[in-house]
Amino acid sequence: MTVSRREVLKSLGGGFGTLALAGVMSDARLLAAESGPAKSGTAANRHGHTLAPRDGHFPAKARAIIQLFQNGGPSQMDLFDNKPELSKRNGQPHPEQVETFQLGNKNVLMGTAFKFARHGQSGMEFSELIPHLSSVADDLCLVRSMFTENNNHPFAINMMQTGKTFWGRPAMGSWIGYGLGSENQNLPGYIVLRDPAGYNTSGKMVWSSGWLPAVYQGTEFSSSGTPVLHLQPSRKISANAQSRSREFLAQLNSLHLAEHPRESELEARIQNFELAARMQLSATNILDLSQETKATRKLYGLDNPATAGYGTRCLMGRRLVESGVRFVQVFPPLSPSFQPWDNHGDLKNGLKTICGHVDQPSAALITDLKQRGLLEDVIVQWTGEFGRLPITEGSDGRDHNRHAFSLLMAGGGFKAGHVHGATDEFGYKSVENRVSVPDLHATILHQLGLDHTRLSFTHNGRPERLTDPEVTGARVVKEVLA
Repeated sequence: MTVSRREVLKSLGGGFGTLALAGVMSDARLLAAESGPAKSGTAANRHGHTLAPRDGHFPAKARAIIQLFQNGGPSQMDLFDNKPELSKRNGQPHPEQVETFQLGNKNVLMGTAFKFARHGQSGMEFSELIPHLSSVADDLCLVRSMFTENNNHPFAINMMQTGKTFWGRPAMGSWIGYGLGSENQNLPGYIVLRDPAGYNTSGKMVWSSGWLPAVYQGTEFSSSGTPVLHLQPSRKISANAQSRSREFLAQLNSLHLAEHPRESELEARIQNFELAARMQLSATNILDLSQETKATRKLYGLDNPATAGYGTRCLMGRRLVESGVRFVQVFPPLSPSFQPWDNHGDLKNGLKTICGHVDQPSAALITDLKQRGLLEDVIVQWTGEFGRLPITEGSDGRDHNRHAFSLLMAGGGFKAGHVHGATDEFGYKSVENRVSVPDLHATILHQLGLDHTRLSFTHNGRPERLTDPEVTGARVVKEVLA
């Protein structure tokens, strides 16, 4: 009787054959595109395509990043960028014809319905919708002059995550893992925490490794129930038997890999199986939130149904970077929709709902990291893919805006209590100290000790980079760094 390799894996792996780690048992989307070795001099080239920790190009200010991605496009003029002139001229025509995405825009100015106030010693202005983020104003670097290249969600999301609007390129988290590896060999280097109810726009493509080796793609952990599914064997098996099974499986893997030395999918799968074995000993303890104090759980809002889901993911993010994970990506609730910041209508109630879900946990993460001395070398990024327009869509909504949006950075050497850049009097366009998405990527890499012009991977004969500096003109925005 012929036994397939998959059957051998399932019978010998002690449960690993059904392990729900990204890249382990997926038969599709894992195989990297044809590629050559990394450019001479890059860290990954010296160490091979593994998650072994490695030095960057120069001493780093930060060692990890937690990205709080706000899918849908938060409205800058209702949250972070107070525009008195916009409210003063509410109901009047915009002096120019603005670029829109949806039908139903009236080119009529719509002021904010929310009050703004100054907070902290920095006097940073925030909307009444985000009182918790306002309370940590002096720990934040608020960039008001962001802009991007496309006003359609999937393309703008790709831009924020991969540096280009089109699909198939590696996410920033994958580039960081490729350049630096992971500080904890018992956990993946790039972990994704989404709403257990489903996926936001673009789904798994958001954390793809593209044509980088598959070992660098994002791995999904669940924030509900067992964080890593199928981590334990489905049947009882002794530790000695598991050990012998893994040794035999490793021998089979080595023989198979020797026959297929350039199979990125196979190499990544073998590394993930080995990682799974190590995770059996460490992941359960690291992700056990019951170890947290009652005060910490309350800080993140785990006692409130409105904030418990997102708060759990933020708290897991802190525990993961505390344990050496390099990049953690946290996605918002699927409420009011799978694009919860996409307020084409009923802006007032929609913003109240999503802010009620994410404001407290977002601020709690920053506060908690700071209390533990972790904010010094962990970056927290709070961002959407674009902003909103200052004109009205229908009677009470705002359309997409690629020309201006705001985002928050904290920790990791970013300047605290600082506001960078400005938009025009209505918040439509970034006009002062403008920051592109590639500029932002270059700056984040810089804080992690990586030179964005040197971090490269040869793909189809071309040295590819996250920022593509020859095309984008990306630069490190030193004005936002301490």
